[in-house]
Amino acid sequence: MASREEMSLSFGVAAAAYESGRPDYPREAVDWMLAPVREPGRAVRVADVGAGTGKLTRTIVEAGAEVVAIDPDADMLAALREHVHGVPTFVGTAERMPLPDASVDAVLLGQAWHWVDAVAASAEVGRALREGGVLGLVWNIRDESDPWVARLTAAMHGSHAEEMLAGDGPRVAEPFDGLEPRSWTWTRSLTRAALLDMVASRSYVITASDADRAAILASVSDLFDERRVIEATGAEVVDLPYVTHSFRGIRS
Repeated sequence: MASREEMSLSFGVAAAAYESGRPDYPREAVDWMLAPVREPGRAVRVADVGAGTGKLTRTIVEAGAEVVAIDPDADMLAALREHVHGVPTFVGTAERMPLPDASVDAVLLGQAWHWVDAVAASAEVGRALREGGVLGLVWNIRDESDPWVARLTAAMHGSHAEEMLAGDGPRVAEPFDGLEPRSWTWTRSLTRAALLDMVASRSYVITASDADRAAILASVSDLFDERRVIEATGAEVVDLPYVTHSFRGIRS
């Protein structure tokens, strides 16, 4: 099995599958994370860290904020620039952001905080945030209260994020004093290709052997056949329920 570091840096080779297969983030979650720093007549300045192909970035833009995107993988940032135009991009990490001190109102991370050193990242985020700024963390997680979804997870293996959220949740350190949680439930329709791309974009599958990856994708394709429905257009899809878990902390 690949190391945690190898998994965390594996996504660039699967950027196209990530963009196709991963869900966007609910606007409600972004609005909630940014609410503490919104002021009338003033744009909110946001850093999207671990931005990947821009899944969270585009929702931040839709929310009316000014955003810069930061990711350790240049290939992921190249994909982001194709899909979200006009957003400055920088190579960096939550522990080492190319931002001046107190330069942003919010730092948001989508599907990313479970990869970071929480103590070092909290300190670095605190440096880049203005006083009273927000650290926002968000994950889209499949709703495994549905038995079919639980079988899907078993087929493709769980993730570090899922283990963390099922346990004590994300951890932060100074200058943050805990996190306020909130969650949303929703459903996404996926074609077979999109479902397979979602699975293929996961770090465990990216770093698996060719034989293991093929076996995982074949199992997922069989699960698609069990659940598929045919829409009026003739498209075959499955409805995949999600829970979006959001957390926000205020810089003291």
